Amino acid sequence: MAEKGYLKLENGQILEGDSIGSSTEVAGEVVFSTGMVGYPEGLTDPSYYGQILVQTYPLIGNYGVPKETKANNLTEKFESDRIQIRGLIVSEYVDNRTHYEAGQTLKDWLVKYKIPCLSGIDTRSLTKTLRDKGVMKGIITFSQTPIKSGFFIDINRENLVPFVSTAKQQIYGNGKIKVLFIDCGLKENQIRLMLKYNTTVIRVPWNYNPFLDKKSPLFDTVFISNGPGDARKMPETIETIKQAFSRKIPTFGICLGHQVMALAAGAEIFKLKYGHRGQNQPVMEVESSKSFITSQNHGYSVVEKTIPADWQVWFVNLNDGTNEGIRHKNLPFFCVQFHPEANPGPTDTEWFFDYYFEKVRQWLTI
Repeated sequence: MAEKGYLKLENGQILEGDSIGSSTEVAGEVVFSTGMVGYPEGLTDPSYYGQILVQTYPLIGNYGVPKETKANNLTEKFESDRIQIRGLIVSEYVDNRTHYEAGQTLKDWLVKYKIPCLSGIDTRSLTKTLRDKGVMKGIITFSQTPIKSGFFIDINRENLVPFVSTAKQQIYGNGKIKVLFIDCGLKENQIRLMLKYNTTVIRVPWNYNPFLDKKSPLFDTVFISNGPGDARKMPETIETIKQAFSRKIPTFGICLGHQVMALAAGAEIFKLKYGHRGQNQPVMEVESSKSFITSQNHGYSVVEKTIPADWQVWFVNLNDGTNEGIRHKNLPFFCVQFHPEANPGPTDTEWFFDYYFEKVRQWLTI
């Protein structure tokens, strides 16, 4: 008989489930994702760092987990080298590894990284609670002892990016276009795709400022990755981007990088009630009215009315009307809230990498 575990929420609600992963007690922010597939990529997305993830799709685990292999110092089937979530909540765990690429079960993978998972939870009801009340603090525990309010943790009170960013400079590729890649908790498919464009990707820590480093590597463009938490906790990165703007260096940001660029431009951000997480988020390009289905994982958004006059709204979310992208009217600065690199999710917007490097070539006359 499976060990019982409990998800305890800050509103006093307690949900009992069967323990599938590690019997480790954890605290974090409880969020939900509407993705139907892609849990190996999703669980390794550093944007989930510090969060207890509720999967709304009822069957999780039914195709196992790929083998953990690397090529060119990047994982081949994941978005980072470890599971990033604090805990997992599912309706029904399926103990399978029938996919031809599977090397282990989801349960074995979770146990390896000491991640607790509860199965048998009514995730539809829980998701409705999170939609109605907003994301909330929670604890996965294996004790029925009442939890004191002090045990709940607000993960957004601190800067989470240092926990997922690289600690040292790393270089990928040997191409003509040199990208200074500011790692705020990147998804590795961003680098995989960039390497298709005759690039050298120079991956640096989140707080690295090349304009203060006398030994800074030469670069043509700046890219800011996704990552967890509140971009307002990253003044060092915001200052670096301000300096890149002042030098008119082509700059592109995704997800958290989008928020960093908006803050550097002078806009503001706010915390969404329950965020956008999943692989089925519709967005619209304002100028063309074209819509795209995108992969998303964020809890904050840009306040559109604070966007400076020399920038324009580029994309909006078709579910709630929040901002999904901005770009400068005259200079090569642009950013999007969603994930063009997908993994998991649709590749409708992978063309952004074409757009990015075409703009870089045009600006630098490469």
